[in-house]
Amino acid sequence: MTEVNTPPRVGAWTRFVTARPRLSLLVALVLTALAVLAGSGVADRLGAGGWEDPAAESTYATKALEREFPASQPNLLLLVDAGEASVDDPAVAAEAKRLAERLAAERGVTGVGSYWQSGAPALRAEDGHEALIAARITGDEKTAGETLERLAPHYRGTHGPVQVDVGGPVAVRHEMQTVIQEDLTRAELIALPVTLVLLVMVFGSAVAALLPLGIGIVAILGTNAVLRGLTELTDVSVFAINLTTALGLGLAIDYALFIVRRFREELSTGAEPLTAIGTTLRTAGRTVLFSALTVAVSLAAMLVFPQYFLRSFAYAGIAVVLLAAAAALILLPAALILLGHRVNALDLRRLFRRAHRPDPTRQEGRAWTRTATLVMRRAPFFALGTTAVLVLLGLPFLGVKFGTADDRQLPSTSESHVVQQHIREGFPGSPGGGLEVLAEGRATEAQYGAYKERVAALPDVARVDGPLVKGDSAYFTVLPKGEAVDEPAQRLVGDLRETRAPFDTKVTGTAAVLVDSKHAIGERLPLAAVFITIVTLFLVFLLTGSVLIPIQAVVLNALSLTAMFGAVVWVFQDGHLSGLLAFTSPGSIETTLPVLMFCVAFGLSMDYGVFLLSRIKEEYDRTGDHDQAVRHGLARTGGLITAAAVILAVVMVAIGTSRVTNTKMLGLGIALAVLMDAMIVRSLLVPAVMRLTGRATWWAPGPLRRFHERFGLSEAEPEQRTVAETEPARDKAGAAAG
Repeated sequence: MTEVNTPPRVGAWTRFVTARPRLSLLVALVLTALAVLAGSGVADRLGAGGWEDPAAESTYATKALEREFPASQPNLLLLVDAGEASVDDPAVAAEAKRLAERLAAERGVTGVGSYWQSGAPALRAEDGHEALIAARITGDEKTAGETLERLAPHYRGTHGPVQVDVGGPVAVRHEMQTVIQEDLTRAELIALPVTLVLLVMVFGSAVAALLPLGIGIVAILGTNAVLRGLTELTDVSVFAINLTTALGLGLAIDYALFIVRRFREELSTGAEPLTAIGTTLRTAGRTVLFSALTVAVSLAAMLVFPQYFLRSFAYAGIAVVLLAAAAALILLPAALILLGHRVNALDLRRLFRRAHRPDPTRQEGRAWTRTATLVMRRAPFFALGTTAVLVLLGLPFLGVKFGTADDRQLPSTSESHVVQQHIREGFPGSPGGGLEVLAEGRATEAQYGAYKERVAALPDVARVDGPLVKGDSAYFTVLPKGEAVDEPAQRLVGDLRETRAPFDTKVTGTAAVLVDSKHAIGERLPLAAVFITIVTLFLVFLLTGSVLIPIQAVVLNALSLTAMFGAVVWVFQDGHLSGLLAFTSPGSIETTLPVLMFCVAFGLSMDYGVFLLSRIKEEYDRTGDHDQAVRHGLARTGGLITAAAVILAVVMVAIGTSRVTNTKMLGLGIALAVLMDAMIVRSLLVPAVMRLTGRATWWAPGPLRRFHERFGLSEAEPEQRTVAETEPARDKAGAAAG
């Protein structure tokens, strides 16, 4: 079999990105500096909520109650501790009343009430030593946070005979924003130096190692500027900034690793730098482009959900993926053409190995070749064994319980967490954990009374308070038996919505928000899954021209996520390792987290899948030998994928050191998913399954094959096709023309 050799060619894209390399880098430097200015202070403009459906009944009722009955929706709680004295002690009562009156006179505060004014049992601790002052801070999240910052120092601390701590939803949100910003800075300080060390170990060359890190920093700074702009148009969650850092650093390093590795590989064959860049962009560059598209598609699926918490991750994720790919395909080639062979300069590994020691890259390739050979020789064993292990690791997810994010997201020592924990454990009926029923429409006192009796007769109701009437509106407070968001409380939401009334009723409260959020996600989840599946199948088909490979890719990617979902339930819901990882388990998983983790982890898994499949396809196009193509693809990319996965896992673990439980769950869960995908699925399951499917792996019906020939992309070098492949292709073309 002889090869048809043609002169090396340089494509239009290569000419474009290498024509003015110094100018390109200068423009990039200026744009990055502008991005730093544009993105400064972005964290202060992000919200800490976004879990509710804005079109839900509970959201409408909450806003109506905030407007008409602000005292029904307090977001600021002052926990007044009388020490050894009783809250009914005259001196304690006098000081508490003074604090409540002072709070009522503050700008931006309304609906102030307290135990000492109303005598409500729910506002007094069962031991008689603590009681609450409740109020509502008006305005949006940013305005409310600024008001809290202004007021809290004046109320927190000792006031005569009482000690006051500040809590409530507004305090939880504000403290969460502050903690996330502090944790993100610490995560960056951990991730950047560790990542640089790992890159030096991968490349050997300090020069080559700095390139991916630079691309990652450009992507992160650019996305911060994009998020800052989006905050002018819509709500964006503060949690999204963590994803920006993780994906910006992780994916940019992945893409740069792939391109730099291929460039150095081409240089090692004797190619000139410009030719090497051309080959790299035609092969690895196309793979990076496809990878970025598949990751962006997975993240874009979150746009179908109404909660701005999920949509924020789509905004941040798509922006950072596209910026990382653009930097890798524009700036990186410019830097490589300027460096040329100096990309291998400062090889630090030479300090730790003897001169006669074999090249570690070749050693690594032989090790992966032996791994692929072993796996393919025992393909049924590895396919069934790894599948069984992954399914077993995912079984705990069958017991998942969904809940809402609350103060337990914060460290147990944080002030707002301490306040809410005192309320949970020491106050009757958990103030703030009840359900509110908004009644709209004119009604008589007798009609309100009859409705109250019907509600009190429901099986899961502990007590009904109210109504409080204002014009044609009124509201009732319904305290459920048991916890605020457990199954009985969620059943009670449905019962209340079905209870007959002579006026329009809307139900809100923690359990109602959870019910509506679960409904919104469940309703749109099939659409998101279909979107991800269809677009991923199409993109992988464009890359491979096969019908079976896209199906394998989707199924194996989904299978690679089982360990992550099982671990999330076993650790964060059931509380195992809570002491080691320093978090408080609420006994449930926040409803939107599994959706977010699936979209992010699925996209990253496809990222590695595209890297492997593109190299297998390139070798198969060159030789036509299926088994050799699988071995060659794993040998060429196995070490690269593993190194990229380890680096991304380091970044995610750094994010996972956060003191906020949701962020910790996101970081550690995705780190586990990435490692399982690279070390189990790509190394063992994919080659085993491809060995079992054999040459049928590459089959496609005639119409689809012709579609791929016309519109598909491949890493195969047109100048390296063999005569054995070229002649049949010409014969087929002639037959088709005839």
